Formats: sequence, C-alpha cells, structure tokens
Amino acid sequence: MSIWQGRSLKKPSGGRIILARKKRKRELGREPAFTRVAEENEKKKFIRTYGGNRKVRLVEALYANVFENGKGRKVRILNVIENPANRQYVRRNIITKGAIIETEAGRAIVTSRPGQHGVVNAVLIKEENA
Repeated sequence: MSIWQGRSLKKPSGGRIILARKKRKRELGREPAFTRVAEENEKKKFIRTYGGNRKVRLVEALYANVFENGKGRKVRILNVIENPANRQYVRRNIITKGAIIETEAGRAIVTSRPGQHGVVNAVLIKEENA
C-alpha cells in the first residue's frame, strides 16, 4: 500500500467527506529516509519528483558541515546523542532536523533536513561549564 498525502477524508466534526474525484499520482508520498550515521562512506539516493526535478536523499551520513561564528568546516559524525523527533532514533543513530550529534569538533545541533536536502548542516553547541 502506498502513502497518500491528499486531503483528509474526515470533516472537523468527524463526518465523512465524499471526494468528487479519485486520488492523483501527484498526491503520492514516500517512506522517510531514516538517515543513519555511516561506518565507511556516505550513501545518497536520487529521486525523481513532481515536474521532473530531482531530490537527494541522504541514506547514510559520514560528515557534517558544522558552523560556528559564521565559519563552516566539514567534520566527521561520531554518533547521535539526542533526537527530539523520536527517542528510539538515538539507539538506531538516525539523524533528523533538531537532532544533537557528536562530532570531532564537539556537540552540534542539526539544522538541515538530511532526508530532503541530502546534506547534514549543523551548528556547534556552546558547552557551559558550571
């Protein structure tokens, strides 16, 4: 069965909406990418989207572009520390937007959407020692 991203078939009151047309191919969705931390090298998947465009899905990420004070550098991702999207993603080392990752430069928070953009961009978190 496929994923459908069309209008809901329920009214706000809970009643049924009877569609005046069938489902369209352009309303089709896809499974999430579940970008993982790579062991050896990165894996990308290219998808044809609506209108013939291409979308890059990052399947496995090895490096992240980490930014600090307006300067960016490419560093290796070690593991996922925290993921607000789902607690189980931490054990599976899945990277999503908002995830806190451990890099060679320190802890960073992911600002890009790896499953949509095909790259991991992150901002370094300042560690406050009390």
